[in-house]
Amino acid sequence: MKFANRIEKLPPYLFVEISRKIAVKRSQGIDVITFAIGDPDIPTPPHIINRLREASLDSRNHRYPETEGLPEYRRAVSQWYKRRFGVSLDPDKEVISLIGAKEGIGHAALCFIDPGDIALVPDPGYPVYSVGTLFAGGECYWMPLLEENGWLPDLDAIPREVARKAKVLWLSYPNNPTGAVAGLDYFQRVVEFAKQYDIAVLHDAPYSEIAYDGYKPVSFLQAHGAKDVAIEFNSLSKSYNMTGWRIGMAVGNSEMINALMRVKSNLDSGVPQAIQVAAIEALTGHQDAIDQHNAIYKRRRDKVVHALRQIGLKVQPPKASLYIWARIPEGYTSSEFATLLLDEKDIVVTPGAGYGRQGEGHIRLSLTIPDAELERGLKRLASWKIPPPKSKG
Repeated sequence: MKFANRIEKLPPYLFVEISRKIAVKRSQGIDVITFAIGDPDIPTPPHIINRLREASLDSRNHRYPETEGLPEYRRAVSQWYKRRFGVSLDPDKEVISLIGAKEGIGHAALCFIDPGDIALVPDPGYPVYSVGTLFAGGECYWMPLLEENGWLPDLDAIPREVARKAKVLWLSYPNNPTGAVAGLDYFQRVVEFAKQYDIAVLHDAPYSEIAYDGYKPVSFLQAHGAKDVAIEFNSLSKSYNMTGWRIGMAVGNSEMINALMRVKSNLDSGVPQAIQVAAIEALTGHQDAIDQHNAIYKRRRDKVVHALRQIGLKVQPPKASLYIWARIPEGYTSSEFATLLLDEKDIVVTPGAGYGRQGEGHIRLSLTIPDAELERGLKRLASWKIPPPKSKG
């Protein structure tokens, strides 16, 4: 049996060995606490679930949905963007439903990338940006995200010959994994860069509603001229705790949305209509749950940051997102440090190298962990004395 070359080119799953150790420990009855996955532990708000329950009984929602989504859902997305960001969208041409943002991100490369084309991809970054590029036969030019640049790509550092060949530029703010944020001034610079080199901007914004200390993330589409060059991916997964329902949206440039619709119409059958109805309730109903959930995440953020600093790690509290990005001691790789923490304290974190070469030297911790588990994990951290790294000479 022979598989496609793209399967063989997939990067190895960094977490394989750690996952094996987790399974062994749990089979022995050991309480393993994981800070690894960004999947909200807080349930979907009751008013959304109640609407989903009602819609599931409507036989009209038992049939195939349309790829682009219900007109009512697209209108709700348009209204939400206008209310939240002041961005006007044509629900018929500039909005499309997604089976979660990840699906749209994975399919987006097929709209722009031919074999040999270049995608400008952040490093560290969400792996789907590069995997989608690989599946389309493209090549990644890695844009380093460095602390000294505020974890923003340095557009001036991209060689002109690379920029001229590039077809797309991926961004994501609030950022996964670093928790960094970007302002409209930076987004405006990206718009100008994209117009100069005729590049499509793909902005991934699923954490736009997860923010702290009075900070309000902006949409890329708020930048002047953004809709000329960009689409933005968003999701109800993190903002409304709907990860299990798989519902999101892409919005922005009408030609880019149409291209994505054409790809999707050949590969999927859209989001189940009952879930779209529930999403309409989320977007148009009361928004109290967002502030309530953010208050919980902020409390967790502060506790995790304090615990990490106590054991000597360098970390800054993020203004947004669900993640803590911490620098580990010199002498360890991120995988070695994550393995050591699992071995000695039965705590799981994500090695930064899993998000790209520039992620090395860091670990990522998620705030989507129930409070009781969080407290047990932090208590273990507080008692941990990090051993000096073994000599590699």
